[in-house]
Amino acid sequence: MNYLSTTISQLKQSSPAQTEFYQAVEEVLRTLEPVLEKNNYYAKHSIIQRLVEPERQIMFRVPWQDDSGNIQINKGYRIEFNSALGPYKGGLRFHPSVNASIIKFLGFEQIFKNALTGLPIGGGKGGANFDPKGRSDAEIMRFCQSFMNELYRHIGPNTDVPAGDIGVGAREIGYMFGQYKRLTGKYEGVLTGKGLLWGGSYARKEATGYGTVYFADHMLNARGENLQGQRCLVSGAGNVAIYAMEKLYQLGATPIACSDSTGTLYHAQGLDLSLIKELKEKERTSLLRYLNSHPRAQFIPISEYPSGGHTIWRYKADLAFPCATQNELTTRDAEALVSNGCKLVSEGANMAASQGAVEYFLKAGISYGPGKAANAGGVATSQLEMAQNASMQKWTFEQVDCQLLQITKDIYLRASETAREFGAPGNLVLGANIAAFRRVADAMIEQGVV
Repeated sequence: MNYLSTTISQLKQSSPAQTEFYQAVEEVLRTLEPVLEKNNYYAKHSIIQRLVEPERQIMFRVPWQDDSGNIQINKGYRIEFNSALGPYKGGLRFHPSVNASIIKFLGFEQIFKNALTGLPIGGGKGGANFDPKGRSDAEIMRFCQSFMNELYRHIGPNTDVPAGDIGVGAREIGYMFGQYKRLTGKYEGVLTGKGLLWGGSYARKEATGYGTVYFADHMLNARGENLQGQRCLVSGAGNVAIYAMEKLYQLGATPIACSDSTGTLYHAQGLDLSLIKELKEKERTSLLRYLNSHPRAQFIPISEYPSGGHTIWRYKADLAFPCATQNELTTRDAEALVSNGCKLVSEGANMAASQGAVEYFLKAGISYGPGKAANAGGVATSQLEMAQNASMQKWTFEQVDCQLLQITKDIYLRASETAREFGAPGNLVLGANIAAFRRVADAMIEQGVV
């Protein structure tokens, strides 16, 4: 089938030098071949060509003043990719690596992730090449206000509802919401991940990490196992990783390693999660400080990482949870995990494993949960926050967590049943992509050529 080569060739002409975006599209289209070959229904409506092209791409300048009085300039993005199922929904990422390719890959993935939840939300993504690390609260506030000075024109509770992502937490969401309210005079659910005092939802902060673990448990249950007694590797030390570790402990598993931008922390007896929360959520410092309280733990700086891989994936463990960033798990890492007895990988980050690593996992027959399925609990809970805002209600933590557990189970069942339907039982990459694609594509066809 020439869909793949033709589409990638066209993308390289229309969207040059966007490697991450090409990778995301290629990964999806490879798995869609069975449904596209079944009949020419989708080809007749040019669904693939329409799906890979965002409905709207917004790029803008973000000028702001630092504490020294100097004017700084960053670039802001919002990619409104597909609204066939509902308002655009997807996070904002503030990180120096942000560019058009990163945002488009994330937005494209978000279409399928949101479709898998079964909820009425479309796909979008945004952010800026701004680095909040080392910046004062006043500098971050000024940046967020400037960013919202342009973004507010394009978002709304029934149009586009951004959330947080890497570099954007409750503090940043608060500053942006305040500026939106100031500019529009409206107090409405235009952002999710808000503070609990002013429209936020219980369990939203925990949802992506919790959901990634719930999804792993569903995969284990299908094997006749559960999380009790499993030893786990969790990359990252941000919001997703911290709450994945929290849920692992709650369900009887033991996280033994995590990482940050400075290196990997390993503690064979089990990580001290309270200390990690103190270091990363309050002090915002390196995991190296962990050794001050636990001198028997090990910290391997990033400068000592193995060639072609990452230290965290070289420890012996039962389960792996890549929760840091895209392409953080290489083919060599995959080989190391499998040789050390790892039987399951559940992605807390988007496209965390490289294409080579994914292919290796599938050939090895281990349980692999792709990010668009495994970490969809975060965006699902954002939609639950939208529902609470619209109805002027506030649900309890237990109510939200219960719905999160059910949503992740439904996602797993959709992906696994679709994989079985197309003769690839256990291949959740294929199952998740086809299940999401059919829901979005059918909605697009019913709405005409728009």
